[in-house]
Amino acid sequence: MELVSFIPWLLAAAIGFFAAGWLFARIDLKQLRGEKKLLPDGYFRGVNFLLNNQQDKALEALLEATHDNPDALELQFALGSLFRRRGEIDRALRTHKSLSERTGISAEQRTTALYELALDYQRSGLLDHAEEVLVDLRDRGVGTREQREQVLKLLLSLNQQDREWTKAVDAATALDTLCGGNQDHRVQIANYHCESAIEAHASGDSSAAFTALDAALAANPACIRANLLRGDWLLASGQPAEAIAVWHRIEQQDPAFLGLAADSLLAAYEAQGEAAQVRGYADLFAMQQQFPALDLLNALFRATLATKGPEAAYQLVKDDLRHNPTLVGLDRLLEAQVLAAPPERKQDLEMLKALVHSHAARLAVYLCRQCGFKAKQYYWQCPACLGWETFPPRRTAEYDTAERHLARFHIEDRPAQ
Repeated sequence: MELVSFIPWLLAAAIGFFAAGWLFARIDLKQLRGEKKLLPDGYFRGVNFLLNNQQDKALEALLEATHDNPDALELQFALGSLFRRRGEIDRALRTHKSLSERTGISAEQRTTALYELALDYQRSGLLDHAEEVLVDLRDRGVGTREQREQVLKLLLSLNQQDREWTKAVDAATALDTLCGGNQDHRVQIANYHCESAIEAHASGDSSAAFTALDAALAANPACIRANLLRGDWLLASGQPAEAIAVWHRIEQQDPAFLGLAADSLLAAYEAQGEAAQVRGYADLFAMQQQFPALDLLNALFRATLATKGPEAAYQLVKDDLRHNPTLVGLDRLLEAQVLAAPPERKQDLEMLKALVHSHAARLAVYLCRQCGFKAKQYYWQCPACLGWETFPPRRTAEYDTAERHLARFHIEDRPAQ
């Protein structure tokens, strides 16, 4: 009996829930229709034209939409960005400047307008104007965390473009603090100090140059570039023993980079006399045994060829090829064979060497791991993507085996007689 009397209440509750759901659905539909009306037809046409890469028609549609809806900030931002993309910098500047001075907008919207204005200045070549806007934003610390990071990254890019290394250190340090510490930032900061050191050394201020190198190592103890530069400058100032000691620190940092100091190491030993030169050769030979690298092999090959002759150079490369078969090593082997060959065999060996050398030269390059840029010399900053320390110290040829080339060309396991 009690259950029967409870049924009407259940039916009433079900009808109430159904009615509430129907009502909320009607409200949502009304809201969606209202929001759709807020977006002018010109906006949708402009987006469609942009998707079809029809910038002229997109511009006309967006201009119409912004004219009919002057308070739609996102439309204004889209229009300003389109002006900049089309190269109409004056119109982009006017649009973003007007937005940045508008009243009644949020701090985030004003920050976006000023950031876009800085991009316009950068695109137009007015780097000092762009820097002024960005420095003001940085100092005031306005906007969201993502916006502050954007501002610092653009400011850092401008400082690098202007080669303002002290300012670049400040911007990178602020960016590192904002991001909570980052090894990439420390690598950048160390290289900015190295750039400052190079400029100071070139102007004759050795004290400032070495101070900047100290700052580079303080920012990043693994900064090999700082020790390479310090060693070069010590050698140039007549301190070869001190230079050698500095270059040996690279073994604790990353021994793969020892090849970059190979020629300088030999020169430093040679500067100390014949006995030191012998020690230097043994030093490099030990490095090559423990940390094989083409740059070390090349330095050893040239030194052996100059002091002991082609047969000794041949033996050096032949022994190295057994453990580290590379095409560049094969090229050096053929070079020694050509020098030691009798006249009747020299022509054939020279032809063979020319074939191997042309191929080896294409492979003996450094490869940026960030963008794939190839370079015959080592760069601390990639010329293409502008990344710092993106080149591994080994050439691409060091990853290419020479075994199949040895078999193909039937290279003899002894110098030609």
